[in-house]
Amino acid sequence: MSRPPVLRSLQTIVPDTVLVQEQVRDVFAQQPDLGRLAQRIVTTSFNVSGIDTRHTVIDELSLDSDVTDPVFFDRRTGMLLAPGTRARNDFYSREATKLFVEAARRAIEADPDLDPSDVTHVITVSCTGFHAPGPEYEIVRALGLSDAVQRFHLGFMGCYASMPALRAASQFCAADENAVVLVVSVELCTLHLRSSENPDTIVASSLFADGAAAGIVTARDLPSPMTALRLDRFHTAIAPEGEKDMAWTIGDTGFEMILSTAVPQIIGETIIGALRPLYGAEEGLGEAFEAGNVGEAVQHWAIHPGGRSILDKVQERLHLSDAQLHPAREVLRENGNMSSATVLFVLKHILEEGASAGDRVSAMAFGPGLTAESALMTVVAPPRS
Repeated sequence: MSRPPVLRSLQTIVPDTVLVQEQVRDVFAQQPDLGRLAQRIVTTSFNVSGIDTRHTVIDELSLDSDVTDPVFFDRRTGMLLAPGTRARNDFYSREATKLFVEAARRAIEADPDLDPSDVTHVITVSCTGFHAPGPEYEIVRALGLSDAVQRFHLGFMGCYASMPALRAASQFCAADENAVVLVVSVELCTLHLRSSENPDTIVASSLFADGAAAGIVTARDLPSPMTALRLDRFHTAIAPEGEKDMAWTIGDTGFEMILSTAVPQIIGETIIGALRPLYGAEEGLGEAFEAGNVGEAVQHWAIHPGGRSILDKVQERLHLSDAQLHPAREVLRENGNMSSATVLFVLKHILEEGASAGDRVSAMAFGPGLTAESALMTVVAPPRS
């Protein structure tokens, strides 16, 4: 019988430039093209976001920057600029590649039993830019992986995309017991921030940030015990009534996010049905789920923090404790919504908070469709000395 695959060596990166939420709020609220209603929406959206800081690859967004020819933000006038999609994507191609390669490098270096020659598959994830050869190619070339490594890129799927990436990695390991799959997500959401009177655009501007995460999925029997996550089961659900409430399109001045205020309510109304198949297949969990106390059977919850109201709704519907939502809320507070990379940050936070061997972890992420991706995992940890 083959060993179950595990996610190990999970690493995360945020860019050096820090955006303080109150300062960014004031910049957006003071744009001359905004009317009074839009200014009030900006202030409210930023104030209730649950975010203290975010990170960006755009150095000129810092209030300390001094750029002669600004592209995104003119600090001297306080004006947010509107570069075209090509300029934004060129920036993505340059900066995302660095983060893809560095995150992948760190994941491999963090594993005592694996080196670049062991990697058999690379899966990259991103929805904030495009270029070819793509990031999976750049990782292979930069880290000296074999040219024969199987490469896959999941592009433009949105915030939930790291979940199908982990599922695909799990399936590769089920097909080949020696597979070593490198999964890397990089999102540069701040490249697409803009001033607007549109409430959906304002909400997106108050939430999104940049970040990168990488990990290794394998079923190999490796000698060094590491704290990791056994990938037990995945499930996909769609709430079609939310298709128009969450979307990601390409405009002339960047990618455009639709994130309506109806999303938390739709998630609240559909989450029970979306999760039922994930837990129903396992004895004990199904009964706990139907009884409304699944939070007692599943100790840790890696909920994608699409926004504070989404976390509030999930906590309310599943009767989860404040402690169980703490990792997701902390990632949101410190880093904002980094799209597909965010749920990997939350999983890493759970592992670092002292999760014990045998603990169950439920992961969920939401995105366009309205799609809900979920997974059930088990903490695998070395014996405590």
